Amino acid sequence: MRKHHPKNERIKRQYLAYLEEAKRMSGKTTDQVAAAIALFEKSTGYKDFAAFHIEQARKFKRDMAGYINAETGKPLAKATMRSRLNHVKAFFHWLAGQQGYKSRISYSDSDYFNISANDTRIATAKREKPVPSAEQIRHILNSMKAGTDIERRNRALIAFTFLTGVRDDALASLKLKHVSLQNRTVFQDAREVRTKNRKTITTWFFPVGEDIEQIVCDWIDFLAIERLYGQEDALFPSTKVGVADHGGFTALGLTREHWSNAGAIRKIFRQAFEGTGLPYFNPHSFRNTLAQIGEKVCRSPEDFKAWSQNLGHEHVLTTFTSYGAVSSHRQAEILENLGSKDLGLSGSGGAPDARTIQRVLKHLAKNAG
Repeated sequence: MRKHHPKNERIKRQYLAYLEEAKRMSGKTTDQVAAAIALFEKSTGYKDFAAFHIEQARKFKRDMAGYINAETGKPLAKATMRSRLNHVKAFFHWLAGQQGYKSRISYSDSDYFNISANDTRIATAKREKPVPSAEQIRHILNSMKAGTDIERRNRALIAFTFLTGVRDDALASLKLKHVSLQNRTVFQDAREVRTKNRKTITTWFFPVGEDIEQIVCDWIDFLAIERLYGQEDALFPSTKVGVADHGGFTALGLTREHWSNAGAIRKIFRQAFEGTGLPYFNPHSFRNTLAQIGEKVCRSPEDFKAWSQNLGHEHVLTTFTSYGAVSSHRQAEILENLGSKDLGLSGSGGAPDARTIQRVLKHLAKNAG
């Protein structure tokens, strides 16, 4: 059975080059686009793109609905389906303007890759994300061992994430020279650190506790003084793997090199949380924790703007809408506390009427979302 179409391969290369060079997309994003287009080709039996018919788009959507997520064993999430279909839609919209295709494909043909309005609402709905509390993070750190080099690294990694809010891919690429204990800063230099959208960010330590900061300071001193690591060496070095005396591979200590990606970091987080009986929280969830702490401790718009910038956000609304949503538990507490106060909403000074209560609740819900 055919596994590719030569003509399709050529035009795909052109499109991916267009995305990288003209649209300035990252390699990670174009990989996702290529994977989505490959799924569409598989659905059509690798037919020539120039022979496109709207029934192929319909069949592809039906096929997507039957796919199973290999990790969870469940059907694909609506958000995943929408993302893949949008990648293919954009490709055919571009294809409609290319020589040899524009007489066969119209721009409107790409609209047949849209999912239904109901599925779109499901895919784009905002859902409450699990966020670890500061107490849970501190409990994890207090429970972690620090007897070996690897255990020290793992403990310092989690403390550093809480102290700085640095994303996991950036964590994997930081060097010792990027951290200044004297200035209490992390310089995420995009020339060397894999930051999101390759932005250069200066992050000051968040005020989450001297005990958290001390773990990080002890780790850096340990690397520099006891292990004689240099400024160009990894802040969180990868694990050195070798052959054990009894045969088989085992961890032998630390290298001086970086991890190639953030997979090992997420594994360390999972083991740390599940090892104490707590649900797994990924590294990125710590940024949500910091955003929620900021909402409580900041006393002015300027305070929160500085807190938001420290997370690497150019706009405060990013912190509010993507990270700082009020949790359902906290929302219930706020409403309960408001209910115990005289809000002065009724003309007689007594309890407000039902219509007024509904108006206030809608206002609060709108601000919370």
